[in-house]
Amino acid sequence: MARYEDLSGKRVVITGGASGIGLATAQRFVREGSRVVIVDIDEKGIAAAKTAIPELIGGVRADVGSPGGVREAFGAVDELMGGVDVLVSNAGISVRKPFLEIEYEQWSRVLGVNLGGMFLCAKEAIKRMLPQRSGVVLFTASTNGMEGHPLYADYNASKAGVILLARTIALEFAPSIRSNAVCPGYVLTPMQEAEYTPEMLEKVNQGIPLKRHAGPEEIAALFAFLASSEAAYITGQHYPIDGGETA
Repeated sequence: MARYEDLSGKRVVITGGASGIGLATAQRFVREGSRVVIVDIDEKGIAAAKTAIPELIGGVRADVGSPGGVREAFGAVDELMGGVDVLVSNAGISVRKPFLEIEYEQWSRVLGVNLGGMFLCAKEAIKRMLPQRSGVVLFTASTNGMEGHPLYADYNASKAGVILLARTIALEFAPSIRSNAVCPGYVLTPMQEAEYTPEMLEKVNQGIPLKRHAGPEEIAALFAFLASSEAAYITGQHYPIDGGETA
């Protein structure tokens, strides 16, 4: 495993950090020596994460789709770490449903969490990064934001928005702050396993050149690289990590 010495001591906030990609990313940054606070809506998940990763500085419960909740969460981050050097804005939700069956309430909730939450968290993080004239903002987008996928109209639209949000932030806040989006393909997470039967998962695998889902730790590795000084000249980009699927 590559190690990035400059990540040691960095103050890292990871949303959706209690499970899946977020939890794996928290584990990776802790191994890099970073100070990590996770933010998640799942209180039991936060408690389990703190047990699994005793080195966590803390866990904060918040709904990233709530402006007030996000403000309070970053206030708690200030108390725990005194600021933010790296934001991994990862929290997201997904509902598999045909387009004509998507109610506006569902559409609004998915966009509110997956895109609105990214906006709110990035805004709070950047407010803290600007005075120090440094920081890295990273987003979990998706290959669903790069190409159409049936049954995920709201999710697809939200992830496409995340890619452009990352690019816009990169332009507005360069050279002090870097911003990039990671676009996972199929990743074996609890959210994925809740939506797909084992038979569906295997069918998907057969359509991926590498014939398998990614492990969450493989996505975490890309986040660690992009947060490090090894990626100091990378900003405004989106990176598919999909086993060759979009090829």
